[in-house]
Formats: sequence, structure tokens, C-alpha cells
Amino acid sequence: MSDRLKTSFAGIAFKNPVVLASGTCGFGRELNEYFDIERLGGLCSKGLLEHPVAGNDGIRIWETASGIMNSVGLENPGIDAFVEKDLNWINGKDLVNIVNLGGHSMEDYISGAEKLNKVQLDLVELNISCPNVKAGGMNFGTKTEVAREIVREIRGICKHKLVVKLSPNAENIVSLAGMCEEEGADGVSLTNTFLGMAIDLKKKAPVFHNVYAGLSGPAIKPIALRMVHQVAHSVSIPVMGLGGITTWQDAVEFIMAGATVIQVGTATFMKPDISMDIIEGMEKYLEENGYESIDEIRGII
Repeated sequence: MSDRLKTSFAGIAFKNPVVLASGTCGFGRELNEYFDIERLGGLCSKGLLEHPVAGNDGIRIWETASGIMNSVGLENPGIDAFVEKDLNWINGKDLVNIVNLGGHSMEDYISGAEKLNKVQLDLVELNISCPNVKAGGMNFGTKTEVAREIVREIRGICKHKLVVKLSPNAENIVSLAGMCEEEGADGVSLTNTFLGMAIDLKKKAPVFHNVYAGLSGPAIKPIALRMVHQVAHSVSIPVMGLGGITTWQDAVEFIMAGATVIQVGTATFMKPDISMDIIEGMEKYLEENGYESIDEIRGII
């Protein structure tokens, strides 16, 4: 590979702009058995909370037309177990280590951020799309001024570069991104899953115990692309674009729409090494079209 795909995000160097999305790659060990994960630009860990969480009961994954729905419920081993078992392994790889931090309350986020302050990593991806249990189940990330409180708090204590992961279910995602910039975030990533529903006709009941679940996959790509375009052209901080990226063509579209880095998620379930196809396709596209750097096509639309 040439240097055409080299990318800088918030001052951090990526060998290419392809990152595995949180919740779809674990901590990288399993996928490393299918391909060399050091060929990736970066890896975003499964969402971590301060303490272990068992996740949701019942069905967690449900296939849909051109996508999947999930209601995993932030199952994770907790930050301490991650630091003990996986952090050094990831840090030993030649890729950008992005750690996704979630929480069910302000206290959860603060204590999690404080623990992550003590370890080496490259970026914290702050997931504000988690249910805020103490606020009656409302997501932190749907209302700009509610989200402002947590972004301000975490930015004030987080010693790492901070990227805020935005929910497409927000009332105004452009306003939300602008707030993140105002509060000092180093970047934003979007979009998370879209809120959807599935019904089991035999049981005459919702498929998921929580009734609603997150929709991802190719079905959401045009909407996610639109949101990335809107946000990238409204803020000056860099954007990680994700949502239904399955091919190198999809990835190039997100870069042209203004994304600095892209994340691949659901497509990994279709083909574990699909990110390698995307990297190779992007490289070939740039070469065939006479571009020396991917920077030349970023945000051109």
C-alpha cells in the first residue's frame, strides 16, 4: 500500500481511515484470527461501562431487509477487566486504539472517564446514546442541552482526545454536533443505530423485550450519509462517519461528504474481513483517479 490513505484525525495519525465500529468487533482478538488487524487504521472497542453488565434478556439480534436490529444492552466486562485483559494487547498493535465509553447516569460516565485517565489509549469515544436510567430512560443524546451537561463534564476531566458519538434519533443532530464543538470535543462520530421495531407474528408480540431496538446495516446508509454531510459542513472539528458502510464505494462517499475517518460495523458480520476489501478498494480508486492523497477528495461535495 502507498501513503495515499494516510489520514490525520484530531492530530492523531491513521495509516488509513478505516476503523472497526464499537459493538461489532469486540476488542479485536477474534477478528485478528481472520485477518491482520494491524492493516486497519483503528479499532473502536465494544462499549465499556465502569462495571460489568450482562446485557438484555431475550432476543438480541434480528435480521431485517438490508440490515439487522440489535438489543444487546451494552453487555461488557467492565473497564477494570478490559484494562487487565485486553488493553495492552490492543496497544501492542499498530493501529489507533479508540475506547468507547458508555454509562447509564452522569456518575457512571464520570467514574468511567476517571478510570480511563489512568491508562494509555489514543481516543475516547463518548457514547451519549445510552439510556439515562435516572432520567426515566431518556437518552442523553436526544436533546442538545441535556447532552451538553455530560459532554461538558467529561471534557472537563478526560485527559485523552475526546470524540462524541451522536445518536441519529437526536432532535437536531447538527445542533448537537455544534454543541460538542462548543464544549471542546476533539471530534464527533455519527451515526449510531436508528430506533426501530420488529413484531413476531406468531407470538403476536414485539420481538424485543424492550420493544424498540437499534437498526443498522445498508438500509440506513443514505440517511447516515446525509447526516454526516450536514454535520461535516457545519462544524470545524473532524467527523467519523458510519452507518451502513459495506463497500469501498460507500466509504468514499462518506469521505466525499466530509468524513475524515469512517467506521465499519454491521458489514463485518457479513464478511469478517470486509474492511480489507474496503481499504484496498479505496486505495485503487485514488490511484486510478490520479489522487496522491485521500485529503484531495474529502468534503468535495
